[in-house]
Amino acid sequence: MAVRPGLWPAILGIVLAAWLRGSGAQQSATVASPVPGASPDLLPHFLVEPEDVYIVKNKPVLLVCKAVPATQIFFKCNGEWVRQVDHVTERSTDGSSAGLPTMEVRINVSRQQVEKVFGLEEYWCQCVAWSSSGTTKSQKAYIRIAYLRKNFEQEPLAKEVSLEQGIVLPCRPPEGIPPAEVEWLRNEDLVDPSLDPNVYITREHSLVVRQARLADTANYTCVAKNIVARRRSASAAVIVYVDGSWGSWSKWSACGLDCTHWRSRECSDPAPRNGGEECRGADLDTRNCTSDLCLHTASGPEDVALYIGLVAVAVCLILLLLVLILIYCRKKEGLDSDVADSSILTSGFQPVSIKPNKADNPHLLTIQPDLSTTTTTYQGSLCPRQDGPSPKFQLSNGHLLSPLGGGRHTLHHSSPTSEAEDFVSRLSTQNYFRTLPRGTSNMAYGTFNFLGGRLMIPNTGISLLIPPDAIPRGKIYEIYLTLHKPEDVRLPLAGCQTLLSPIVSCGPPGVLLTRPVILAMDHCGEPSPDSWSLHLKKQSCEGSWEDVLHLGEESPSHLYYCQLEAGACYVFTEQLGRFALVGEALSVAATKRLKLLLFAPVACTSLEYNIRVYCLHDTHDALKEVLQLEKQLGGQLIQEPRVLHFKDSYHSLRLSIHDVPSSLWKSKVLVSYQEIPFYHIWNGTQQHLHCTFTLERVNPSTSDLACKVWVWQVEGDGQSFNINFNITKDTRFAELLALESEGGVPALVGPSAFKIPFLIRQKIITSLDPPCSRGADWRTLAQKLHLDSHLSFFASKPSPTAMLLNLWEARHFPNGNLGQLAAAVAGLGQPDAGLFTVSEAEC
Repeated sequence: MAVRPGLWPAILGIVLAAWLRGSGAQQSATVASPVPGASPDLLPHFLVEPEDVYIVKNKPVLLVCKAVPATQIFFKCNGEWVRQVDHVTERSTDGSSAGLPTMEVRINVSRQQVEKVFGLEEYWCQCVAWSSSGTTKSQKAYIRIAYLRKNFEQEPLAKEVSLEQGIVLPCRPPEGIPPAEVEWLRNEDLVDPSLDPNVYITREHSLVVRQARLADTANYTCVAKNIVARRRSASAAVIVYVDGSWGSWSKWSACGLDCTHWRSRECSDPAPRNGGEECRGADLDTRNCTSDLCLHTASGPEDVALYIGLVAVAVCLILLLLVLILIYCRKKEGLDSDVADSSILTSGFQPVSIKPNKADNPHLLTIQPDLSTTTTTYQGSLCPRQDGPSPKFQLSNGHLLSPLGGGRHTLHHSSPTSEAEDFVSRLSTQNYFRTLPRGTSNMAYGTFNFLGGRLMIPNTGISLLIPPDAIPRGKIYEIYLTLHKPEDVRLPLAGCQTLLSPIVSCGPPGVLLTRPVILAMDHCGEPSPDSWSLHLKKQSCEGSWEDVLHLGEESPSHLYYCQLEAGACYVFTEQLGRFALVGEALSVAATKRLKLLLFAPVACTSLEYNIRVYCLHDTHDALKEVLQLEKQLGGQLIQEPRVLHFKDSYHSLRLSIHDVPSSLWKSKVLVSYQEIPFYHIWNGTQQHLHCTFTLERVNPSTSDLACKVWVWQVEGDGQSFNINFNITKDTRFAELLALESEGGVPALVGPSAFKIPFLIRQKIITSLDPPCSRGADWRTLAQKLHLDSHLSFFASKPSPTAMLLNLWEARHFPNGNLGQLAAAVAGLGQPDAGLFTVSEAEC
């Protein structure tokens, strides 16, 4: 029997519905009766077709179809019909007078469905709609799993360029679906090429600056983002420097008595900026005047009178100079002949006796040296330029060595700005000092002689102890101590090496020292000979870094020695320069201490509230940097800091926020956790590593916040913070990170820089240096002070006891307990009971 053509679509619809019911369908499919001679206008047409969509994380996606007239709609995905039970169907009629049947169908597609069938390949779905006149297929909708890899294929690199030179910072974002969009940040501000015609971004996402300006000196960060995540590249520091250029010559001066005149020029067109080269050549030009211009061609009576007056003045000056030299020699004779018996050094002493049974009675004795103002010329080998003579400084101690009241001689770090700028400007003329900080916030300096002293950079744990007699008598040195930012110094690290300490300079290099000075600085390693190989690195004058000491393999012949303790190291050196402590992991048990800090705004004026979680090296200098940064950002500490032990396991650090009350707050973080890559933390050269969690208040009046923040290393240590406070008035953690005073001022000169009085120190040295058969010598003192790990180094020095006392001074200033030291010394059993007593006669 022949079937009319118009009946085939209806028959196929009935067969398909029956097959779907046989496959487990719970809802019956109804098909309208065929209409003989149906018009093509009554074929289904789609009002809504499925569209391409991305699956983000594990959230299923929704596909929708709507057609009219339609009696049945089914989805087909990758050539297979979707079960009817997985369809959600709504039936209605359109608003026309014909009342045509309308059907809308929705299905959910999960990530598991896509991965199970095609993995990360393309997965598609389409609708098939039936009416009494036939069938119609919708467009195909492609379902893709969205992702964004973590590592950039290419990151921008730091550059130093001259003014008006072009800059190209490449950036190839991580692989992702959909492809990542790229934007650039300049010091955390968005770079908008539409607002700055000097900047544009290429199709390959590189940032191009057509002509570098001084304002382009900044840290640049490439940011890649799609619907899944937002990734940041490592920041690239761009420095735009300006080489100096001479200005115009001044007019020739009037012709002088010696028939010469001169002219000058300044290096100011432009002046060097940001480490640019100084002008080459002379700034003063002198030449003979012509016979016509010379003012004095013959001697007259006036000239004779003038010459007689000049001779008389010269004679008076010579006599005055002889008197001053005589006075100076007498003072120097009295000062250098015998320090221990000089009234200059003993005028501050009072009778005192050290007794072991009174350990809590420190002898706070001071010495009042009467040092006159002197000026000396220092000729040093400060890594001289190849094209010029060795540098020469004209140094004057000025008020820095003048006698002060109360027996304390201090050099204030907060000296006038002009003095600090002058000091840095003089140092910056040398190639070696090009990377010194432009300001003085991370720098201390002072003028020292044979009495020694101490330099400290406040709140960083960094200090330099200059023991007595380290500077030769008759010499006066101007010495500095500088903390460098890791991004400003190129420190090459190979393999599993990591920076464990700040990078510190002391100098100037090349000065002659007769005793080792002691450089103290923090480190963040957990020292263990089985898990770490530790090296002290020093930068040479040419700029290369060298391993000058392998800790644990020292020998008495070494020029350097390092006393390593739990959180600090003390470096003995007679050669000043730039130092850093570097560790190489020997196993996955090697760990670094990270300090975790949570900050948030002091005042919240909008609905958004940001919680910043910092992951820093557990050193005072890193803490100081973040505190200064947060002070500028207006942040406050909202939880007590924690320490996390970060392993050399190649696993990243993850941070997440949990238990945010949904009725009060809404998290704007799109991912379940944020990550800081392993190498960003391990190499130790990136500062201020942090993640930000952004919350949004549902109601502007909400002020209470309770949640949890977790920080953990995959397969490693972790910490959790329970946050529960009022964002408008809770300041209970504000005092936890108050900066501690480190002995007052950053520079101390002479006896005020030491806890042990000078005469008592000399008596201890004289008594304990000679070997004693009963063991009452410096070796026993080293054991009592727990400094006996490397006795061979101390024994190689002219005075081992002085080395021990210097190390005690470096470790315990300014809060050392002199009473305990006195008890340890007196407990050695020396036969002379009055050995450590200063008598009235000696005072």
